[in-house]
Amino acid sequence: MEQVDLLVVGGGINGVGIARDAAGRGLSVVLVEKDDLAAHTSSASSKLIHGGLRYLEQFEFKLVRESLVERERLLRAAPHIVEPLEFVIPATGSGRAAWKLRVGLLLYDHLAGRKGLPRSRSLRPNDLGDGLTPALQGGLAYWDCRVQDSRLVVLNAMDAAERGAMILTRTELLTARREGSHWIARIHSSGHERSVKARALVNAAGPWAGDLLSHVRGTKRCPAVRLVKGSHIVLPRLYDGDHAFLLQHRDGRVVFAIPFEDEFTLVGTTDVEWCGAPDGPSISSEETDYLLAAVAAYFTRNVTAQDIVWDFAGIRSLYDDGASDPSKITRDYRIDLDTSGPPLLTIFGGKITTYRSLAERALDRLGPLLRKRGGAWTERAVLPGGDVPNGTIEEYAASLAQAYSGLPPRLPTRLAKAYGTRVERVLENVKSVNDLGEHFGAGLYEREVEYLVRNEWARTAEDVLFRRSKLGLHVRQDDAARLRRHMGG
Repeated sequence: MEQVDLLVVGGGINGVGIARDAAGRGLSVVLVEKDDLAAHTSSASSKLIHGGLRYLEQFEFKLVRESLVERERLLRAAPHIVEPLEFVIPATGSGRAAWKLRVGLLLYDHLAGRKGLPRSRSLRPNDLGDGLTPALQGGLAYWDCRVQDSRLVVLNAMDAAERGAMILTRTELLTARREGSHWIARIHSSGHERSVKARALVNAAGPWAGDLLSHVRGTKRCPAVRLVKGSHIVLPRLYDGDHAFLLQHRDGRVVFAIPFEDEFTLVGTTDVEWCGAPDGPSISSEETDYLLAAVAAYFTRNVTAQDIVWDFAGIRSLYDDGASDPSKITRDYRIDLDTSGPPLLTIFGGKITTYRSLAERALDRLGPLLRKRGGAWTERAVLPGGDVPNGTIEEYAASLAQAYSGLPPRLPTRLAKAYGTRVERVLENVKSVNDLGEHFGAGLYEREVEYLVRNEWARTAEDVLFRRSKLGLHVRQDDAARLRRHMGG
């Protein structure tokens, strides 16, 4: 029977963040995830690290401030997968008053502090660029960051593993019970069951957090939770430029339009109450129409549902604060600690931006109960590959392209922006394209696939094409089928 300090259930961003922090404090950790890392909510985000400008309307000043502080920390910790992004708010003459938006952005700037990203500014109509409807009357611009969300999860898992944690994907928690001063858990993987004995149990199962408690004997009543579905669509590129748009929809909600994978625009999100099981959510026709209506109101390009190249949906587990509108439910997190026996810590709510501070607070509460002296350490630590010289990924990518001049021109840059300095492990002993092995299309070679299997828990073509990367948007169907055969189905 494996004996550890901490058993973490859930391989989303909160679970891996807690496992990483705990391992760095000297705790022995096992993390179990029934599917792939970031297989659900954590890979279905808007791909943003942001303060949450709209949360100011709900007076969530503490959450916005914490998020803005974490935005700067993540930009330093993972400059290869987190990058600054300018957002434009076009003025339509309707919706929120211009003065209200300007005051909101001034407050946003103030909460962010004077360091880091540029401050907000006003825009004239001809500053908006091409692709927008002529009726727009200028607008405002501000800065946040975008992120490769599923890679952020994987990098935290890698860091946890390198600090001693055991990361078990495709492994399900069957039951857990308190026995004396420990938890005895039964886990299942690949047709085999085994037991884990842990001094504390962390429930970071996201939308399954409530269901998981039904498999845990002797727990307190679960706090009220609301499940909310958020959906996105990906369209052929709607406009030129590297900036994103924050669009005010006719119902008062905001919708993002974000440059995505060079060739596309990501549009989302929706907020829809979800009452079913969290498994396999998909976008509804009503949500599709809603997002296309936002596009039609702002952009000159005529798009229909037939133009959608990809869509995805995720279920967020939010702490129920009584809000009647799903879009107004707090995105702040709640850490629920049950000490009626061996500790059980359950996470509710939260957003990808604040995962690090959430993990730190969770371990600050658990640490004394486990009598461990290790203190907080992640505030200034970089994630794997984040030790980029001068923190400038563009300069690093340029030097990499020069060092590997025998490779296809765009390949070193893509790899640098996925793996940071770990790309040197991917390309170890590579002298020419022939050393990369079989080509599966879109610049994906056998060497990279082998690295992902060996170091990042990739097991299927889906893991590689849509979570470790987004190359699934670029490869042809026959190439994807060839990759599936290569990886065993």
